[in-house]
Amino acid sequence: MKITEAKFAGSSTRVSSGPGRRLPEFAFIGRSNVGKSSLINMLTGNGRLAMTSSTPGKTKVINHFLINDNWYLVDLPGYGYAKLSQKARADLHQIIKGYILESQDLVCLFVLVDSRFDITKSDVEFLSWLGENGVPFSIIFTKCDKQSMTATATQVEKDKAILLEEWEELPPMFLSSSAKKTGREEILAYIDSLLSDN
Repeated sequence: MKITEAKFAGSSTRVSSGPGRRLPEFAFIGRSNVGKSSLINMLTGNGRLAMTSSTPGKTKVINHFLINDNWYLVDLPGYGYAKLSQKARADLHQIIKGYILESQDLVCLFVLVDSRFDITKSDVEFLSWLGENGVPFSIIFTKCDKQSMTATATQVEKDKAILLEEWEELPPMFLSSSAKKTGREEILAYIDSLLSDN
């Protein structure tokens, strides 16, 4: 897939307030500071599309980006913010949960995991929740340029082993680096294949 156009289509806090035009949606989510905005900008080829910041947790709403006038890339708030108040965390949780469970156009949710560290308890719990609710998802391991290919492969295998303690079958998985554009073609090709099936 070649992305020729990517433009902001609006922000909302609930599905009913999203874009009026219904199209297939591919959403991205991950823990704080996992590199979500950088990945979105890398995939779309627009370095200023999603707001990147050295301060984690800037995304507080659901952001829709219209891609090729054909589908939406959805930037969801992250989870796992330790510095937020209990109410703020609850509000974000409600926004995330509401979108994931209520969107009739969500084709796939891409869950981002930092390739340098063990998959976290909150990641595992979130993936289990997706499974319990029948939400189609894939996993993208981010920041693969921050260490050697061997270290990344070892860590990914370790994470797979952790997930296989609960899952009989693992979802599609991708390795990515926003800096080196690793995984861009594979992720976009996967989205293209899902669009063809819809």
